[in-house]
Order: sequence, then structure tokens, then C-alpha cells
Amino acid sequence: MLPKKDIVLLKHLVLNKSEEAQKILANLHPADIAEILDEIKNGNKKQFLQMLSSSKIAEVLEELDPSESVEILEELPEEEIVKILENMSVDEIIDLFQEMPTTQAEHLLAKLPKEDYEELKELLKMAEDTAGGLMTTDYVYIFADETVNQAIEDARKFGQEAETIYYLYVVDNKKHLQGVLSLRELIAAPRDKKIKDIMHTNVISVKVDDDQEEVAKIISRYGLLAVPVVDDNNRLLGIVTVDDAMEVLEAENTEDIHKMAGITTEEDVLLNSSVWEASKRRIFWLIVCLFGDMISGKVIDGYSSVIQSVVAVAFFIPVLMATGGNIGTQSLALTVRGIATEELNKKNLFKFILGETLAGLQLGIICGAIISLVAYTWQQDIKLSAAVGLAMCFSLTVASLVGVLIPLLFNLMSIDPAVASGPFITTVVDIITLLIYFTLSVNLIEIFNVQNSIVQQIGVIV
Repeated sequence: MLPKKDIVLLKHLVLNKSEEAQKILANLHPADIAEILDEIKNGNKKQFLQMLSSSKIAEVLEELDPSESVEILEELPEEEIVKILENMSVDEIIDLFQEMPTTQAEHLLAKLPKEDYEELKELLKMAEDTAGGLMTTDYVYIFADETVNQAIEDARKFGQEAETIYYLYVVDNKKHLQGVLSLRELIAAPRDKKIKDIMHTNVISVKVDDDQEEVAKIISRYGLLAVPVVDDNNRLLGIVTVDDAMEVLEAENTEDIHKMAGITTEEDVLLNSSVWEASKRRIFWLIVCLFGDMISGKVIDGYSSVIQSVVAVAFFIPVLMATGGNIGTQSLALTVRGIATEELNKKNLFKFILGETLAGLQLGIICGAIISLVAYTWQQDIKLSAAVGLAMCFSLTVASLVGVLIPLLFNLMSIDPAVASGPFITTVVDIITLLIYFTLSVNLIEIFNVQNSIVQQIGVIV
């Protein structure tokens, strides 16, 4: 990342059409140029791009989100856009076309060379969120019957256009996937050896219609730089590279975070949203929580006699509800992550549930003791102190359990567990906490009243 002062200086040089800026930009990494481009206002971006070659612009656009790239391309003439697209990898072009209006994408597609047109047309038919929609066809494959020497020549010939050359995929004459070989293994092998004699036949691959998140998880799990994509007949169609997989995981994680916060993610958010668009994504969970909070109010109303007799009971409602909600949300986060990363499975499920519940109990005992001591010091009321302390202990234990069970239940019902959002968990925990607190308060008041009555009667008898 460039220092801020360097970005400001380069921005100044670019806007003043300095030749020095052109030289600096030619040697800068595309990611750094993308950062500078982000600092330039829309009206001046065209001037900035004129200082770059078509191939350099293509590299810069690959560093940006497709939606941002489309906005930048709109400022350029069509001939320049076509030149830029010719310098981009197939999967990046697909991402751009999926962000464009259909008519614009089809028009630009028709302007590309015939071989690119046919290839892209087939790829655009594939679902965006599958391996087919994510893969690139810019890769190197070699034949099983070739010698190492022939394979090296193929790698030299086709490697320049490939997105990655570290893995060489071995196919037969009908392009069925047979094996895989690293470039290092190929170069180190004797030149007269047949590829089929040195290749690895146990190839990790994905199907063309596999969900993109599953593809990303496979790449992450096995530490791959790329994974081959095959059809139902095991024909090699393309590869998904690790950089594309990481973008998918980042997008999926962002989506989960939005859902856990009670925000839907049907469209892009942040600064591009209208007020209504920003509001409607949150309204569902807010309405759910609104009715949940009304239930909480009904619980308080049902125990109004307790509050009237011991006003100080109401003083501790906020801290009990807030602490319980926090613990529930923490358990929810751990559970959703465990499900998403597949660390949580049938073998360790019971252990995880028990562990979280016991953790809640332990935290409940500690927090309960603290709040009980505070309550007694503040109000000099032993029954209130006991009610608050026990309520804190029990509510944190239950909150931890609820935070685990709700996302697990959603997952069992084939519903995205991230939908068990923080606001939903908090509302459920609030209701349970109030019920525990008031039930304990009523019972303890009655117990102490009975004890006081017995003591008084004994005093009279004596």
C-alpha cells in the first residue's frame, strides 16, 4: 500500500499531465494504481486512464470490484473498452459482463475475436454462483502420452496466456482429466519419460455445477493454488484459482455478518444505496424483534405487582437483558463459524454444546456473584441480591445454550444458520431472562416473607 503522501503527489502529477507520472505509473503495481484511481473524482478518471496502456488498465481493473470496473469503463470509448477486454482473463471478463446490462454485454461480446466470443458465450450461460461461473479457461493442459520434453514445449507455448502455470493438468485425447503435475516436477523429470508415468492420478477436482462456496472451501482445505473443473463425464472445462476462491469466501463471510446483524444482502449496500434500499433490508428482523420486545413488555406487565412491592427489582432489568444478549450472540457467532468452516460436525457436536453451556454457567457464576454483591451494597436487600445473582447465573447459562441450539436447528432445517441473527437471539434471550428473573424474585420474596412470618410467630410465642 502506497503512503498517503505518495498517492496525493501522484494524483497531482496525473491531473497536471506530467510525463513523470506516466513513467511512474508504468512501473507501479496494478493494486497501487487502483488505489490512486479510487482517490480521483469521476470527471478526471478518463484523463488518468489515458496515461495507461490497454494492458495496464486491464490489470488495474482486475484489482477492483466488477461494479467499480464497469463504472470506469463507461467513461471510455468502445474501441478502447474492446482492447482492454482482450487483455483481461476470461473469468474477469465474465465478472464484468455479469455486472453490465444484458444489451451492453452482448454488444461488447460481439466485438471480441471469434474464438473469445464462442468461449465467453458458453461460460455466460453458467450460473454465476457455481464453479462454472467462477472458473477460467486460461490454463495449461498436457497429454498423458506425451514425453516430458514435449510437455515442456507445450507449457512454454501456452503458458503465457494462462492465469497460472504452477499446475499442469493431464488429459487424454478427448480431454478427460487423467492426472496432475506441478511445473517443478515436470522440469525435474527425465526428458524421455512419459507424462503418464510421473503424473499424480489422485486429482482433487470439482463439478461444473458445484456451489462456489464449496469450491472455495475445497481449495482452502487442501491448500491448493487452483482446482480443475470437470463435467459429469470428467472432461476438463477450466480451473478455479485461489485468488477467485478467496474473493468468494470474503463475499460469503460478509454476507453472513450482514445476516447476523439482521441485514439482508440481496443488493450492494453502503454508499450506493438509497434511503429506502438501506431500510428495507433491515425491516424484517426489526419487525420480528419489535414483536419479541412486546412479549418482553408483556412479561414485565405480568409481574408488575412484584415491581410495585419492590421497586428496586426494575433497576437490574437492563443489565440482565444486555449481558444475556451479549453471551447469546457470542455463542451464535462461534456456532455459525463452526458450521461454515465444517469444524462443527456430528462427532464433536455434543461436546461443543456441553462446552458452551458450561462456559455460560461459569460466566454466569462469576457475573452473578459480582452483580449480587453490587445489588446488596446498593439496596441493602438480601432477597433482591439473591434474585439478581441467581437470575444472572441461570440466564447466561440458558443464553449460551440458546445461542448454540438456534443456528443448529436452522442448519438442520436446511436454512442458512446466519439467518439466526444477533437481533433474533437477543430478543429470545431477553424474554427468557425476564421470566427467570421475575420467577426467582417472586419465589424468593415469598420464601423470605414466610421466614419472617415464622420468626415473628416464634417471637410472639416466646
